[in-house]
Formats: sequence, C-alpha cells, structure tokens
Amino acid sequence: MSGDMNRDAETVGEKGARRRGRGGGRAGNARRQAGGVIEQMPWHLPQNTDRPTEPLGEEGVLAIHDGAMRVLEEIGIEFLNKEALDLFRAAGCRVDGTNVRMGRDWVMEMVRKAPDSFTITPRNPARRITIGGRNILFGNVSSPPNYWDIEHGKLPGTRKQCADLLKLTQYFNCIHFAGGYPVEPVDIHASVRHLDVLHDKLVLTDKVVHAYSLGPERVEDVMEMVRLAGGLSHEEFETTPRMYTNINSTSPLKHDVPMIDGCLRLIRRGQAVIVTPFTLAGAMAPVTMAGAVTQSIAEALSAIALFQWVRPGCPCVIGTFTSNVDMKSGAPAFGTPEYMRATQMTGQMARFYGLPLRASGSSAANVPDGQAIWETSNALWSAVQSGTNIVYHAAGWLEGGLIASPAKFVMDCEIIQQIQRYFDPALTATGPEDIAVEAIAEVGSEGHFFGTPHTQDRYSTAFYQPILSDWRNYEAWALDGGRWTAERAHALWKRIVADFEPPALEAGIADELADFVARRKSEGGAPTDF
Repeated sequence: MSGDMNRDAETVGEKGARRRGRGGGRAGNARRQAGGVIEQMPWHLPQNTDRPTEPLGEEGVLAIHDGAMRVLEEIGIEFLNKEALDLFRAAGCRVDGTNVRMGRDWVMEMVRKAPDSFTITPRNPARRITIGGRNILFGNVSSPPNYWDIEHGKLPGTRKQCADLLKLTQYFNCIHFAGGYPVEPVDIHASVRHLDVLHDKLVLTDKVVHAYSLGPERVEDVMEMVRLAGGLSHEEFETTPRMYTNINSTSPLKHDVPMIDGCLRLIRRGQAVIVTPFTLAGAMAPVTMAGAVTQSIAEALSAIALFQWVRPGCPCVIGTFTSNVDMKSGAPAFGTPEYMRATQMTGQMARFYGLPLRASGSSAANVPDGQAIWETSNALWSAVQSGTNIVYHAAGWLEGGLIASPAKFVMDCEIIQQIQRYFDPALTATGPEDIAVEAIAEVGSEGHFFGTPHTQDRYSTAFYQPILSDWRNYEAWALDGGRWTAERAHALWKRIVADFEPPALEAGIADELADFVARRKSEGGAPTDF
C-alpha cells in the first residue's frame, strides 16, 4: 500500500497551487479515494488520555454500590448451572434451589482479586492487546443473524458474508480484536458452525479471537484451535491469556447453564472472560437509569466473584450494555442519551471496583443512514467518556444487533480512526515547534501559512486524513457521480475484499487446523440443544 501512496503523492508546489482554488485540496482527496488507496492509520493500541466523564458524585457511586450489594444479599441471583451452585455452597454463600445470595464482604474480597489490567496474545504476537489502564480497543460487530448491503438488501447470514466481514476485521488497523461471528452463517449446520467459522477466523485474521460459551464442546474446540493456530504446547497456551469469551446474564437476575460453564472452562485454563449484563431499562431492568445500572452491576459481580473464587486473579472484565426501550413500541433503543449516561455511570463503578470495562458501539437504525451514524457516534464517544477499555460491536452493527453491514463497518471505521486521531499526542504537543512563534512572525499580518517551511514540513501529517469522508464542494462531488456515504462505503469494502491477502500461517499449522476441523465434524461437532 505504501507504494500506491507514494505514486499518488503530490509535490508541495502542486498542493500549494491547488489550494489557491476552492476545489483544491478537497478534490485531491477524492482522487486518492477513487484510485483505491486507503491511507489508514497504523496498528497501535490507543491511549485514552482524557479525564472520564463522571455524572455521579461520590454519594451516587456509593448508593449504586450499596444497591447492588443489597440485591446480592437480600434478593439473590439465579444460577441455573449446577456446578456453580456447588461452588457457591463451598464458598459459604446461601443457596436455595437455584437462588444464590452472597454477602457483600465476600463479594468484595473476591472482586479485589481480579487484575485491573491483563494482556491477550494471539497467534501473531505483534497483535497482542492489553485490556485495562488507559487503553481503548475496538472490535468488530458480533452475532447478528442477518446481513445487509446495497446490492442484496437484508438476507440471512452466510459463510461467505461472514468471511468478508472477517477480512475487513483483519484489514482495518483500528480494529484490534475479532469478536464473535461477525454475522451468523446460517448456511452451516449449528453443530459444526463453530468449527468452520473459527477455522476461517484463524486463517483470515491474526488478531485476538473469541469463543462462544454455548456448551462445553464449542469452548473446548475453540481453545484447541487457538492453541494449534499459535503453534503452542498445552502449557504455553495456559501460561497467559490467548483468547476470551463474553457472556451475558439473562436479565433480570439470572445466569444460564452454558455461559457459566464456558467461563469456568476458560478461566481454569488461564483465559479471559467478559461479563456483560444486557439490561434494557423499562423492560429487563428498572426504568430509572440508576436502577438499571444497579441491577447490571449486581448481575456482573455475582459471576466475577464466582470466577475469582475458583481461580483467584483470573482475567475478568465488567461489561455494560444498559440501554432503554422505546416505551411506545417496546423495541430496544441504542445510542440514546440514556445509553450514554448508563455507560458513563458504569465506567465510574468499574473504576470503583478496579475492573477493566467493556462497552459497545450500537444503533437501532435499519440501514447505514444518518440515524445509524449519530447513534453509533453517541455510543462510541460514550465509551471514550466512560474510560472503556474494550469496545464490542464497534464496526458494522445495525438494527439493534440483528444486522451486520460491511458498508456500515467501513463507515464506523472512519469514526474509530477519528477517535484514535483525537488521542494522538501530536495534537496537544506544546514544544517550541508546536507553539510556532517563528512561523507566526514569518507570516505576520499580511501573508498566509500555506507556503511556509513550517507548513510544508508537516502538510502530510498535520491533520486527520479520512478514508471515506468526501471533502469536495458540491459541484465536484456531483460531477463525480454524487455518491452518498453508504454508496462510497460499499464500493470501498468491495475493493478491500477483492484485494485481501490472508496473514501468513505456516503450512503445517494450517494442515493441523484443517485436520482438527475434519475430525471433529466426523465426530458430529457439538449438540444443538444447549
């Protein structure tokens, strides 16, 4: 790609001449995009250097904490997993049938054992990610059953569409990890779906991957495939996190059988878990945001406390997916003011407990239109404001998680790149060359800064360069076809997929993966009645 960028580069003199006309620089940007060159930002782990937004005062944090502890002590959480119930009994918790009540002192003792930061190393160590601290990491859309693009409209997901979205996941440097299936490939039988998709994921990407906690066979299969893809011994696999799972409580106040089972299997082998209650205020949680957050905290901490009892120090993340419903229709809403406040409030609680935080990109829009972008922008920026460490569904999500869209994926990557550029230390540097008094003196009150050495030395890196936005005036845009954003994004993802080259994978490892998949398929894969 660097060769293409060099071929398309323009001399400083040409840039200066173009800038004297209104169409100038903006038309040049469009020509670069039309040539198929994507000048994306390099791979890195962005650091969120802003102070978090904290809508709660100290008394508010303590009130939500006390409310969550009262839920755990007085009401309890339903655990349907028998092994979990036995473990809670062994820990001295009160177990009545499937209801578990746990004292706040024990819960806090367990939660304090969890690390505030940890690293996950995929098959390519250069793609290692650290979850915690000031890092803010972004992942692809995960789990929609349907797919949408301009050519086909809304369709059930297929393996090919899933693979195309995995290629985008690998291609974009601003995407740091590969979450669940970017679209559910319903053309593959559910018993072997995890084998084919994880094979594709491990071949088409070299980033951190995820396992669904949907029955023991799936979790065990994915752990083995990740181990094989990394060329690791069993001991090497278990020495440090190599993958993760994300589970949701069954709100209100319940954890199911397979998700807890999957987490227990993973933590016993040193892998990471994210616990994310899905609480919709007004439906699955109280209509007040403080009440919804309180319930969400109680549901998450109950599972994290269990995992720390089983394996003290195991890597855990507390997740937030608290939003509201449309009270007129009952449909979930996303990217709302309530969603943003709930995320910020949960960020305060995560810091109170010393846990890394997961949040999400999200939108209720049905197509990649204006609503899709303002809702997703609200969600992503609320993740920034809350001090989130890992952002799920950051690119490609539509219809409240029921649709994955490659055009929306590209549009969201533009937002994510802008967030990453926002945190570039160069924007707030204050050295002598940044203060630029000499350049100001050189130009004085009569000239302009276009031609100064200070500008020419920095023109290519001074400002964010978009991958999708069109900065031309209306006339230039119309003469070039007048394509709206979603149309440009559609053309762009098609070019990316057409030119995609998978990351290197040793032939021997590729053969081992293929053989494992073939053997497990011959054995019947995994049950579908979890």
